[in-house]
Amino acid sequence: MKNLASYIDHTLLKPDALDRDIEKLCAEACENGFFGVCIHGSWIPYACRLLLGTGITVVSVAGFPLGAASTETKCFETKRAFDNGAGEIDVVLNIGRLKQGDDLFVGRELREIVRAADGNPVKVILETCFLSREEKVRACRLAVECGAAFVKTSTGFGSGGATVADVKLLSECAGSNVAVKASGGIRDTVTALAMIEAGARRLGTSSGVAIVRNHSLPRSQDIVP
Repeated sequence: MKNLASYIDHTLLKPDALDRDIEKLCAEACENGFFGVCIHGSWIPYACRLLLGTGITVVSVAGFPLGAASTETKCFETKRAFDNGAGEIDVVLNIGRLKQGDDLFVGRELREIVRAADGNPVKVILETCFLSREEKVRACRLAVECGAAFVKTSTGFGSGGATVADVKLLSECAGSNVAVKASGGIRDTVTALAMIEAGARRLGTSSGVAIVRNHSLPRSQDIVP
C-alpha cells in the first residue's frame, strides 16, 4: 500500500528554470512526500544539496526531449548524471530508428545506456504519441530485453501525453519485472488515479502539489499499487 504522493516524480524540465524554481520544486517535494524530483542534468548537484538527507530521489533525463542524440551522447549524459548524484535517469529512445524498423540499433543503444547506468535505474521514454500500437509494443519489448527498470509514456514535449489505454498496453507488455511511468498531461487527482489503476507505478507531473492536495482525496489516503 502506498499513498498517492509516493508515486510522483515532481517535474521541472522547462528550459527557462532558475535556481529559485529548483528550490521551490525541492521544497514542495519535501513538504508533500513525493518520490523524487525530475530535472535537467545541469541542476543535479544543486538539487542533491537541497535534498540531502531527505530520502527524495533526484531523477534526470538524457537524450531529452527528442531522442535523436547519438548513443555516445546519451551514455555520457547517463553516466554523468549518476556521477553527479542522480538516482534514476529517464532516457528518450531513438524514435525515428524505431519507426523505420531498426530494432537492432534501438536495442544496442538501450543496452549501452543501461550499461552506462551501472546498475542504476533507467526509464526508457517511448514518446507514445508518435507511435502506432505495434511500435509501442516493439519499443516496450526492446526496453524490457535491454534491462530497463521502467518504460515511460512521454516527455511532455510531444504532441500528446499519457493515456489510460497506453498505460494498460505497456503494463501488459512489460510484465511483472519492468514498471510503467505515466507522464504528460497528468494534472489532476482523477487522472493520476486512473493511470495508477491502469498499471502505472510512477507518475511524472509538474502538477503534483495540486494532485495530492485535492480535497476529494486526502494525502494520507492509501491506494493499492
